[in-house]
Amino acid sequence: MTEAQQSDPVSTKQQRIAGLAERRPQEGFTALNHHLDRAWLVEASNRTRKDAAPGVDGQTAQAYGLQLLENLQGLLGRAQSGTYRASPVRRVHIAKGTGKELRPLGIPTLADKILQRAVATVLEPVDAQDFLDGSYGFRPGRSAHQALPAVWQQALDLGGCWLVEVDIQRFFDTRDRAHRRTFLQQRVRDGVLPRLIGKWRQAGILAEGELVHAEAGTPQGGVISPLLANVYLHYLVDVWFAQAVKPCLKGRAFLVRYADDLVMGFACEADARRVLDVLPKRFGKYGLTLHPEKTRLLRFVRPGGRTTGTGASQGVSPESFDFLGFTHYWSRSKKGSWVIKHKTARGRLRRALRKVADWFRRHLHEPIAVQYRALQQELRGHYQYCGVVGNGRSLWCFRERLQEVWQKWLSRRRRGGGMTWERMSQLLRGLPLLKPPAWVAPCVAKP
Repeated sequence: MTEAQQSDPVSTKQQRIAGLAERRPQEGFTALNHHLDRAWLVEASNRTRKDAAPGVDGQTAQAYGLQLLENLQGLLGRAQSGTYRASPVRRVHIAKGTGKELRPLGIPTLADKILQRAVATVLEPVDAQDFLDGSYGFRPGRSAHQALPAVWQQALDLGGCWLVEVDIQRFFDTRDRAHRRTFLQQRVRDGVLPRLIGKWRQAGILAEGELVHAEAGTPQGGVISPLLANVYLHYLVDVWFAQAVKPCLKGRAFLVRYADDLVMGFACEADARRVLDVLPKRFGKYGLTLHPEKTRLLRFVRPGGRTTGTGASQGVSPESFDFLGFTHYWSRSKKGSWVIKHKTARGRLRRALRKVADWFRRHLHEPIAVQYRALQQELRGHYQYCGVVGNGRSLWCFRERLQEVWQKWLSRRRRGGGMTWERMSQLLRGLPLLKPPAWVAPCVAKP
């Protein structure tokens, strides 16, 4: 055992669980809860965000940490004895998309978050052995920045393709709990862990002072929700596509999924249309509904290129599509060849700018130094996610728009002329905003 493994017993146990799951791919595990000891909960507490909003009990991480070991020991005792009772989640709403539609978000209490993190840490190494290569969301060692090149690289390998965008309506709110339990028990038959998951499901939602118990779904926002969503869609989509769909197709095809965001690519139009026709039935069987407008078929091929199907002979122009906050489209490289490029999607850009404007509205009279630090933090986070090769123009555009937003709100708190652009330029010379990374130049992948 290495020194790193000795200092991190949780990772060592995870490796053992993963190795056992890999050696026994068809076996259900009946004894996993014994891994939940105090050291495991301490590690789960360390991995839980300390700056997140509190749940219904109002308890903060700072207050909980004053007697951390005693609190964790009590939490562990209740979980093992069966006396643990999950608290209702506090419901808030966040913006969804570019319109006025809001997404419901559930905020568990800190104790529930820690226990959920501990259970998820036990289940992750088991389920990770079963997940297929096309699954990228909320998996250790995988990210959206790996899913994005996987899409366009496979599209390039097909020489352009017929692409099916799949949009699941209210996935977290409508997925069937009986099917979720069945999917989970494929590999986890330990009585304690499924029972804990059931208690979080039955805890209810506190919305505007009223406790509501939903008959379906799981509140989005729980620590364990992404893992359960991955398990659900693994059996519903990934395994079905790999074992039942692909063997029946005439041409090549691929699927890339990040949580409940997924796209399918097909070399043959007939294959794409057959799968698109059967998708609503497949999802409906498991209690889910596809968005009738956002779930669509498009021809994603370079201008002048050919795909197998009627669209190529009819001269249908190629289309772009959005996936994981980026718009993917065909364009010419500097050398004149056709390549796939990507830029920040308009919806994501608008949400980011709206978020900054809302912050300024609430902190209009904060010192300029405080506002500057907040803007730098926002830029740093935006660059971290959207700073992919070839997206430089969108990043510079976002930076310029932030300067305009800052100037607008500074003008509202100054009397007599406001913050002119001349004054703003002087301010920015003293407090320059972060620039996009130098390597984010127009980039592309060649077919």
